[in-house]
Amino acid sequence: MNVFSTLGLFITLSLIIALLAALIVLFPWLRSKKQLPATDNRLIDLNIDVYHSRLRELDADKQAGDLDDVQYRAQKTELERQLLDAEQQATPMPPASLKNQLILLVCVPVISIMAYALISDRTSVFSLWQSQDTVGQVADDLLAGKIDVLPEWAFEDGAGLFSVIQTNVHRNSDDPMRWMILSEIFLSFEEPESALEALSRAYRLSPDDENIASEYAQLNFLATGGSLDPEGRRVLADILKANPNNEPAQMLMARGEAQAGNYEEAQDWIAKIRSNIKQQPVDKDNAHALTGLDELAADIARQQAQAAEGVDISVTVNPSVLPLVTADDVLFVAIRAAAGGPPYAAKRIPISNLRQGNISLSLSNIDAMMADKTLQSARASGEQLVVTARISHSGTALSESGDLSSNPIVLNNDQQQVNIEINQQVP
Repeated sequence: MNVFSTLGLFITLSLIIALLAALIVLFPWLRSKKQLPATDNRLIDLNIDVYHSRLRELDADKQAGDLDDVQYRAQKTELERQLLDAEQQATPMPPASLKNQLILLVCVPVISIMAYALISDRTSVFSLWQSQDTVGQVADDLLAGKIDVLPEWAFEDGAGLFSVIQTNVHRNSDDPMRWMILSEIFLSFEEPESALEALSRAYRLSPDDENIASEYAQLNFLATGGSLDPEGRRVLADILKANPNNEPAQMLMARGEAQAGNYEEAQDWIAKIRSNIKQQPVDKDNAHALTGLDELAADIARQQAQAAEGVDISVTVNPSVLPLVTADDVLFVAIRAAAGGPPYAAKRIPISNLRQGNISLSLSNIDAMMADKTLQSARASGEQLVVTARISHSGTALSESGDLSSNPIVLNNDQQQVNIEINQQVP
């Protein structure tokens, strides 16, 4: 297919439509006189004279007082209408000259083309058409699974290729596999948010596809910083309901529960994975997997021991500022020195984890910002500590105008539980 094909087809169809529009306008003038019914102009002229005579008689009757105003206006209006119809029949619209017809046939397409070209810049549209003519077929083959790797020549115009791939996916928006492949392409361009959105569309189209669901759960897990949000838990629950021995899903559950501080549940998931592996034939891969599970279980046990020395924090958003919270906000909870400086422990939590304006969490040495500046060392040195909570609209760690914050709560040296309320907006 040559480069001109799409653009040429567009121009041809546009010209045909413009010419048809011009012909529709000219149609009343193109009827020949032979096709018009013959009219007796003498009879029409006689009718016109009669109408004029009746109008004069009507005026005379009005002046003589034989008609009131209502009767006069009604009869005069009807006579004038009939007179106008008769005059139009007596003087029909003359046919346009050949010159005027040709001018109209030329002007309508020319004006249409000028309007299309001048309304906005069409360069991007023409570039997309050119790319579709060049790489459209190989892009479709890739998205349809007919080929696994694109030929090297297809990457000569990388931006055009990517535009064609996106256009193809949207044209076939009911195909979950195309959305999944698009997600993989976004990941190769290091666009995790776009990749997650594409994969979520694939999952919504085919929620029973275990491969798509697993990919979606893993990407969602990474996008939330290694934690399980409600969507991730729901997807993993569906996977495990259909296949209770799905090891990737079990591993995500173990890591997610550990991140959420549910250490006993995390160890239970590890035990299930270990049981599944032991039922399989012994080989090097299984031995390596068991070693990795032992290391993960030990790491979770260390986290549990450190968390036991931490502080349980209950965060509440005051109803007066709750309407100011948006879906893209991020909650920051930290323990820092009352004198200021970087926090000894901090967590960054998606706002979606809040339930009716409340959330419970724990801060410990696991959440230390620096290895040599831990909560345990601060308490041992007698440092005066405070707990702070802030909802950030931008998602950054630094406080900005418009953020929602709490008043600092002083943390006693032996205190293990704190309640804090976000109740004000940063000016």
